[in-house]
Amino acid sequence: MLALTFSTGVADAVGYLGLDKVFTGNMTGNVVILGMAIAGAPGLPVAGPLLALFTFMLGAAVGGRVLRPVAIGWTTHATVLFGAQGLIMLALAMVLFAGGGVPPQPFDLAITGSLAAVMGLQAAVARHIGVKDVTTVVVTSTITGFAADSRLGGGKGQPWFRRLAAIVLILMGAGVGALLLTQGIAWGVALSAVITLLVTAVGHAAGRPHHAP
Repeated sequence: MLALTFSTGVADAVGYLGLDKVFTGNMTGNVVILGMAIAGAPGLPVAGPLLALFTFMLGAAVGGRVLRPVAIGWTTHATVLFGAQGLIMLALAMVLFAGGGVPPQPFDLAITGSLAAVMGLQAAVARHIGVKDVTTVVVTSTITGFAADSRLGGGKGQPWFRRLAAIVLILMGAGVGALLLTQGIAWGVALSAVITLLVTAVGHAAGRPHHAP
């Protein structure tokens, strides 16, 4: 889940810097951008964030429906869903490599919507697996817990390594994604795809997959 948190940072850098200020994983950011754009703030998109919100929810709904009858934790269903996510992202990367750069409109919206959909799927599967404080797509609640449960906040103990790692990794992922954009938009998507497929393989091998409770 921490590896996928890093991957989300990469994907969000691709969306925000390469696809006209759209987050593919952090839907809070899209809601804020959309609100400011609707209010008339200059230079902010409407179509991209709106599409990303819709397709993210669609992907999350698919994940929720598939996982509804399945036991909490890593299962064969999680392997299949994460595998599908990785393969879709790999296909998107190949399309972007073939195109040689940022796709023109309306194809950029198709890429945005597809990336947001698979990130919604990822978020739903991560939620079902249930690693506390690691949702893979946002770290606001993780930062809150890290601060509130710290000694400064009067706490006496917390899973500080997991929380701090999630915060640092999404930060590093965004930085790596921004650097990869200097080489082309496809590289960040390709890296996210490879990470997702590696996580799928490791999770399937170590998670004692099963089909039902």
